[in-house]
Amino acid sequence: MSEAVEKVLAVLDRMGAPHALAPRLVSVLGPQPAAELDANPWLLLRLPEVTIEQADYCARKHLAGAARPDDPRRLGALVGHTLRTAARRGHTAIEEKRLATVVGQLGVADPRAALEAAVAADEIALFESGDEADDDLDFEEGGVPEVPDLPDPERHYAPYDVGHAEQRLGVQLLRLIGGSEPIMDPMTAAETLEAATSEHGLTISETTREAVLTATMRPVTVVHHGPGDQAEAARTLLCLAGIARESQVGITVVAPTAQTAAAVNADLDRLLGSEGEPPVRAVSLAALLAGGPASAGIVALCESMSLGVARMADLASVCVDDAHLVLLADPDQAPSATPGRVVVDVASSRTAHVAVVADDAEPSPVAKLARAVAEGDWTEVEAPDREVVRVPAASAEEAAHRVTQLVTDSIPRALGIGSDQVQVVTCREDGPAGARALNAACKERLNPGPGAHGGFDVGDRVVLTSEGPGYGPGETGYLREVSEGAVIELADGTTVTVTDPSALRPGWAVSVAVAHGSRWPAVVAVFPPQVPVSRPQVYTALTRTTRHVSVVDATEGALETGVRETLAPDRTTRLALILRAG
Repeated sequence: MSEAVEKVLAVLDRMGAPHALAPRLVSVLGPQPAAELDANPWLLLRLPEVTIEQADYCARKHLAGAARPDDPRRLGALVGHTLRTAARRGHTAIEEKRLATVVGQLGVADPRAALEAAVAADEIALFESGDEADDDLDFEEGGVPEVPDLPDPERHYAPYDVGHAEQRLGVQLLRLIGGSEPIMDPMTAAETLEAATSEHGLTISETTREAVLTATMRPVTVVHHGPGDQAEAARTLLCLAGIARESQVGITVVAPTAQTAAAVNADLDRLLGSEGEPPVRAVSLAALLAGGPASAGIVALCESMSLGVARMADLASVCVDDAHLVLLADPDQAPSATPGRVVVDVASSRTAHVAVVADDAEPSPVAKLARAVAEGDWTEVEAPDREVVRVPAASAEEAAHRVTQLVTDSIPRALGIGSDQVQVVTCREDGPAGARALNAACKERLNPGPGAHGGFDVGDRVVLTSEGPGYGPGETGYLREVSEGAVIELADGTTVTVTDPSALRPGWAVSVAVAHGSRWPAVVAVFPPQVPVSRPQVYTALTRTTRHVSVVDATEGALETGVRETLAPDRTTRLALILRAG
């Protein structure tokens, strides 16, 4: 046990708080966690599992009569807690009036004073921005323009890290937008595109041709695609690689995880067959960031919908000034698991260009089902090669039984896809058909053991929940060795060493949010009973596969209802405002 944890435990004893909170508090309270907590017991609210009532109880026990409802420390912590709760729901910032209303509903007599206390305590960050400029000035007689009254600035509050990450992303995107010239003139780009398609024997749709030329001309481009367009997206990357080679600017293709980088590279290999090594290979975002600035003139990001403001800011920050950033995104996917709606904001800001790639080929059964879901309908599709299988279950327990059958027997035997290439994606963490129970069941069947290394054994599949050298959140892999740390083999064959045990979770079954941004050959999508589902959530689960999806449905009709009626909640963000103001 570290000295910092021991000191925090002593403070927790004095306020009657559980010892289990100590390691988390050490990680979130900075270099002097015990002193910080001793001076302000309401800092317990930095942990999402602590309620306001619990923090107030601990504060009264710790401070006795000095613990008052209007204590500035309490007010600041309440506002910070409110904004962090909003961030977990995807919001990056909250407008002042709305935030004051929510804080008032917590029983705070003077919400404005609470906001000021939070800013003064560095609990939150305040951002001010004016309305968009109006270019149409009114003229009086004589031709003298009448200057309109200046509007009041719009005030938003955000958790410090989230707010500044979004601000940094906006600044970096504006740097790219303002500093980049076309890679080629339009005629040369069109000729180079024709040469690239001819060289590789590719046929691309007209919309794809326009998308490639747009990305060549414009500094930031959002390229939309649908669920069956992975091959066309790979053709797009090959075309961009041809333009990058001819213009000598270079290209970097990035994926959110090593798992998706491997899937993209497999798509490229299939397109070229035996013609040799593709002219471009995808790398994970974590691997790119570990290597320093990206010198390429074209940077293309796959699965862009999965990145929130923080990770997207990291990517934009390593792009050189004259780089063209291409965001490949399926707009029907769920928003990112972390705060932000980056692709939506960039596309709506009118500072970037939007294009589309579309495959003219007949869509696969998985793509047909996903397209129906995107339109609000669940339909049975013909799947002669069993690309889509629906497995009904009468209970959560039966659903869990079906999952282990599919992963360990049915899919490997019927489709030739090994258990190590099958990913379980579920809609909940707890319960008999939740990620915890399914992970335990899969481990028992696939890699039984005592959990000798902090609950894990060599050979366990794991998912990483934080970032470190060469890895990022959402990476899945296998525990290969334990020495100075946990050595994890990722899907692209690389290994990383994880020294923080809390960064590891069992990875046979993950939530939809964790799976977002990765793709596997086979997916078992689990929908337990009495769990609300939404259209984007179902769509995202279906599109995590490259070959096969088994849908284990124990919802008794709620799956169809969710697809038909429930969309993703809206998010409050500032990125579009930042880009327009720039």
